[in-house]
Amino acid sequence: MDHVLARIKGLRKSPYRKLVSDHTLFGDVAVNTAACVPYDPDHNLDEDSWFKVENFSEQPYCLELLKKAFDSKDYNELTGDQFPKISYLIAIQGENFHFQKVTPSLFIKKKMIAFGEVANIEEDGNRLVINSTPDATYLTTSDTLVFRSLSSIAAIFVGIDELYKEATQEEVGEFLEESFIELANEYCVDSVSKPNRKRIALAMATLDAMSEDDRTGMLSYIESYCEDKLKYDEANKKFEIATDEDLKLLLYGIEQRFYTTPIGQE
Repeated sequence: MDHVLARIKGLRKSPYRKLVSDHTLFGDVAVNTAACVPYDPDHNLDEDSWFKVENFSEQPYCLELLKKAFDSKDYNELTGDQFPKISYLIAIQGENFHFQKVTPSLFIKKKMIAFGEVANIEEDGNRLVINSTPDATYLTTSDTLVFRSLSSIAAIFVGIDELYKEATQEEVGEFLEESFIELANEYCVDSVSKPNRKRIALAMATLDAMSEDDRTGMLSYIESYCEDKLKYDEANKKFEIATDEDLKLLLYGIEQRFYTTPIGQE
């Protein structure tokens, strides 16, 4: 039987909840691992190609969930109030695990006309869009993770961004010129640390994939979580970056790594 789990933001204990069972979320994902490419940030994939990370269960960023036999009875049902807190989906189909990152733009809360045998009006129902293909698939038989974009899965497999190369001096300069950044206290390209250079390379890929609406939502998201730590000019839509710590917080925000703890609301 196929199952779909949801990872809920803010839950440290038992963060995975059952969304639906006996349902196939994604169509057949036919991947020939021999034809997949070991991850290389400079490699441009062909349309039907995938990157791969072999011996994935041995990697520090492999999810514990993938290291043990799956049993649906180990997971509680998702509750209605947890729906907006979904960070990603896991579809267990046969022996494989398919992953989809969930971003705010995938949530739909509008009145809609649904077409079946007859047309029906659906009043402001919560909907979550499912992509035609997953962002990543873990093939258990070969212990291989395959994916097409590292930036789309970095928030799922925390630490996998170590595969990213450092941004070049020119790329760092280009990023610091983004319209939502205002440099201060003589902070400049040469001030950026090595860890932040890797984060910049990842953030640039994330920004490239964002719509204008997503970018606007991203700024509000960062401001809401970092209002006491990052100076934000609401009128000009700019964050003040005066230290390497400021930059790290901004980069974490772009990757949506902040959440509110359920106890203490921190």
